[in-house]
Amino acid sequence: MLSISRLLTTCTLALAASRAALAISPGFPYGSEKVRGVNLGGWLVLCPWITPSLFEETGNTAIVDEWTFGQYQDYGTALAALQNHWDTWITEQDFIDIAAAGLNHVRLPIGYWAWEVGSGEPFIQGQLPYLRKAVSWAQSHGLKVIIDLHGAPGSQNGFDNSGQLKSFPGWHSNQTNIARTNAVMKRIASEFASQYTVASIIAPLNEPAGFDGADVLSAVKQYWLDSYGNIRYPFDSNAQSNTVELIHDAFQDLSYWNGWQSSPQYSGVAMDTHIYQMFSDAEVSQTEDEHISTACDEASDLTSYTTLWTIVGEWTPAMTDCAKYLNGRGVGARYDGTYSGSSYHGSCDGQTGSGSSFSSSYKTFLRKTWEAQVITYEKADGWIMWTWKAESADDWSYQAGLQYGWIPQDPTDLKYSGICG
Repeated sequence: MLSISRLLTTCTLALAASRAALAISPGFPYGSEKVRGVNLGGWLVLCPWITPSLFEETGNTAIVDEWTFGQYQDYGTALAALQNHWDTWITEQDFIDIAAAGLNHVRLPIGYWAWEVGSGEPFIQGQLPYLRKAVSWAQSHGLKVIIDLHGAPGSQNGFDNSGQLKSFPGWHSNQTNIARTNAVMKRIASEFASQYTVASIIAPLNEPAGFDGADVLSAVKQYWLDSYGNIRYPFDSNAQSNTVELIHDAFQDLSYWNGWQSSPQYSGVAMDTHIYQMFSDAEVSQTEDEHISTACDEASDLTSYTTLWTIVGEWTPAMTDCAKYLNGRGVGARYDGTYSGSSYHGSCDGQTGSGSSFSSSYKTFLRKTWEAQVITYEKADGWIMWTWKAESADDWSYQAGLQYGWIPQDPTDLKYSGICG
């Protein structure tokens, strides 16, 4: 039983926390101005489908993610390749171009190994100076940065983009993994807390695999609460930051999170949801009109969830999984039936690759899917498209969309404003 004095202290602290929670002044007017942004995918966390050449040039088909990139190569060879990639894949010119395209945010994925590498882990470090440069470039060009922890120890989802491709995620089942992730989050939050006008959001973990069961969701929920403390109170005191915590829905319906972190002691929390239409046979079998209708129909879920600011942090105008290595290096596509267990729905010819090979009708379709999603996601608090550039998958590239015309130079310049009825 609590003593009276301890009870009073606890109540006083709770009251102080609830009052302090009202004081956040984030670096962007979330909730009143729409987030319009793009992901810098494949830069500080490797993705085989975004930069297939980086993997193919190793000459080793067993290299399928960033873990094996370091594991199966000489350290000096791997480091040189990574440094060249970090120097060239994203530069200040990209930030200039992103700002010129009327966007206001970039989401920047980075792995825990940028801060610490455990014994026996083959990850190669050197990403942090580029993160710091990115924040500086964003400040120079009027952009906000979402620092997104895309990979955690043990892998939070088993995807190659978590840094380690695994048959089942190991992050949630090992308290040491979770403790290491919390320690990294404290370091991120403390470094960037004073730069909240630029690094306005920290996303503590990308896409934890809530579809793998209650154990994952239990660990994720506790981690979101821990991250709130680490991000919103990064000064080891009662002093509060102005940095927003962006949590992911863990692949649950938004309704699952109704009321989550909504009580008075919480503020400055936003929800990240990712919406794709190509990772099942049922989705890739849809007609063009059905894809557009599916995109428009997302509005009901987005508008019925009102607990937190809601940002669609990943999506694409592409509606097939034809992009090379999208499902993993050496893995085929559902759309053309080359993915194990899938059926043939159509040829991937002309569906991906260079935008110069796309037909005018396909470019029109990409423009329609882009606009249908922008219109829908702006019924919530905005969007961040995946991704800015890709070596050989222009259907996924914002940069290529601007070049070839299926993405407008001004994201508010819509040709099909009535597409969702």
